[in-house]
Amino acid sequence: MNTPSVEIQIKTLPNSPGVYQYFDKNEKILYVGKAKNLKKRVSSYFNKKHDSHRIGVMVKKIKTIKHIVVNSETDALLLENNLIKKYQPRFNVMLKDDKTYPWICIKNERFPRVFPTRRIVKDGSEYYGPYTSFKTVNTLLDLIKGLYKLRTCNYDLSEEKIQEGKYKVCLEYHLGNCKGPCEGNQLEVEYSKNIEHIRQIVKGNFKDSLQQFREQMKMHAEQMEFEDAQRIKEKIEVLEKYQSKSTVVNPKINNVDVFTITSDEGYGYVNFLQLSHGSIIRSHTIEMKKKLDETDRELLELGITEIRQRFNSTSKEIFVPFKVEVGEDIKVTVPKLGDKKAIVDLSLRNAKYFRQERFKQMKIVDPDRHVNRLMAQMKKDLRLSVEPRHIECFDNSNIQGTNPVAACVVFKNGKPSKKDYRKFNIKTVEGPDDFASMEEVVFRRYRRLLTEEQPLPQLIIIDGGKGQLSSAVKALNVLGLRGKIAIIGIAKRLEELFYPGDSIPLYLDKRSETLKIIQQLRNEAHRFGITFHRNKRSNAALGTELESIPGIGEKTAVELLKHFRSVKRIQTAEKKEIVEIIGNAKGTLIYNHYHAND
Repeated sequence: MNTPSVEIQIKTLPNSPGVYQYFDKNEKILYVGKAKNLKKRVSSYFNKKHDSHRIGVMVKKIKTIKHIVVNSETDALLLENNLIKKYQPRFNVMLKDDKTYPWICIKNERFPRVFPTRRIVKDGSEYYGPYTSFKTVNTLLDLIKGLYKLRTCNYDLSEEKIQEGKYKVCLEYHLGNCKGPCEGNQLEVEYSKNIEHIRQIVKGNFKDSLQQFREQMKMHAEQMEFEDAQRIKEKIEVLEKYQSKSTVVNPKINNVDVFTITSDEGYGYVNFLQLSHGSIIRSHTIEMKKKLDETDRELLELGITEIRQRFNSTSKEIFVPFKVEVGEDIKVTVPKLGDKKAIVDLSLRNAKYFRQERFKQMKIVDPDRHVNRLMAQMKKDLRLSVEPRHIECFDNSNIQGTNPVAACVVFKNGKPSKKDYRKFNIKTVEGPDDFASMEEVVFRRYRRLLTEEQPLPQLIIIDGGKGQLSSAVKALNVLGLRGKIAIIGIAKRLEELFYPGDSIPLYLDKRSETLKIIQQLRNEAHRFGITFHRNKRSNAALGTELESIPGIGEKTAVELLKHFRSVKRIQTAEKKEIVEIIGNAKGTLIYNHYHAND
C-alpha cells in the first residue's frame, strides 16, 4: 500500500499517549515529540499558522508520520528522550545533550548503599527507574532513609576488615542515621532484610512499608507528638500516590529485538521494537499480504527475517509471543511475566494500532478493499458458506402485550440500507406471543421476496434466543428455504450466537468486528421496532378516546387527528371547524360530547 497523504495519516492516529516521529520525502527523520493524545497533538501542527518560522518550515517538509503507543505520559517522556539521543533529529533542540534520567542504584556490595545516579555501571548493581525528575527520586530516598538506617560511606565492609577493626563509626552513626555496620554493630542479615523492603518500595510495592509507617504514626499520635505524626502521614500520602517504574526501559533488557504479530483474513501485521542498552530506540510495523492462508507463526518468521535484514540487526536474542524457528544463532525467548512480558505486550499493542489505522485509511482511500476484508472475516467467524453481503435482522416489539409489531432492518456490505427496512403489524397472533409473532413475520417477509422474485439475504439474524430462532426456522421450512439461507439468533444477555439444532452457543471475541456488526444490526432493529411501536401505541391511545363517543368510528377519529393533531385541540375547536372536516351529523355528535355542560 502506498504511503497515504498526511491528512489521512492524521485522521487515523489513535487518541493514546505515545511518541510521534516526522519524516521527510527521503525518509529522513525531522522531529521526535511526545503526546498525551497523539491525534490531538499531531493535528495541532497542521491546524494553525505557526509564529515560529522553524516549525513552519518543518511542517512543509513532513511526508510520513510514525508513532509508538505507550502506556502513560511518563513512558512517552522517557521514550522521547531515548529516540532524540539515538537519531539527533534536525528540528529537536531540547534533548540532544548527553544527560540521562536519574535512577536509584542498590550497589552490588556487602551492606549495599542506596543512592541516586545518572550513570549505569554494569558491575552487578541493581538499577530502578528511570524517573522523570530528581524530586521523585529524592522523595523516595527520604522515605527510605526515614524508615531504614543505611550506611552512606564507601568503605569495603568485608567481614575480615570489620573484624580487624579497620573502620570507626562516623557522624551519621552519632546522628542516629546509621547503625554502624563498619564496627560490627549491625548484622548483615538484618541489613539485608531492610534492603529487600527497599526493593519492594522502588518497585511500587509499599504494603509492608506502609504498615510500618502507619504504626509509627499511631504511636506518635498516642504520645501527643502530632507534628511527627503529621510528617509520617505526609510520607504515607506521597507513597500511596507514587507510581511504580516505567515499563518502557529496563537496564537488564539489553540489545534485544522484540517481535509480535496480529492478523486478519488477508493480512498479517508484524511489529518490531529494537532495544539497545535497555531502551527502545526503534519501532516499525510491516504489513504482509497472505497468499496461501499462512499461519501467524509462518508470517512472524518471515517478518523477523525481513525486518532484521532491513535494519541490519545484530542482536543475539529476540522476544516473541510464541516459539519460532529463525536459525540456531539467535536465542528465542517467550516471556511469561515481568518487564520482558510487558515489552512484548507493548509491541503487540503497537501492531494492533497499526492494523486499526490501516483499516481506517482503507475506508477512506480504498473502501472496496475494506468491505471485502470485512465480509471475508464475517464469513470465517460465523462459519458461513458464502460472504454475508446482504443481512436481515428481525426484532419483536410489544409492551404488556399491546400493539404487537415487528421490524426488519437490512445491511448491505456491512452498512444500513434504510430504504429496505420494513415494519410489520402482527395479524395472525392473539396476545403477546413472541415465538408465534416471529414465525409470522419471517414467513410474510420471505414469501413476499419469493413472490416478487427479489434477491434473498445470505444471512438472517433473529434478535432472541433459541425459542425465537426455532420459530423463524419453522417459517423457512414451510417456504422451502431451510439450508438455502444461513440463520442465527443472538441472545441479549451474554451476546451468545445460536445456530439451528445446536444447543451450544458461539461466543465471538468482544472486540471483533463481526460481533460489532451483529450488535449494530440488533440495536438498529430494536430502535426501528420501538419507534414504530410507540407511534402505533400513541395513535391508538388518542383514537380510543374519540371512538368511545357513540356513532364515531376509527376512520372518523383518524381524519380528525390528521387535521387537529391532538384531542385537546378537538375539544376546544368551534363546531363549524369540526363540521367542515367530517360533516354535520358526526360533527354535531363530537361537539355536543365535549360541550354538554355548556
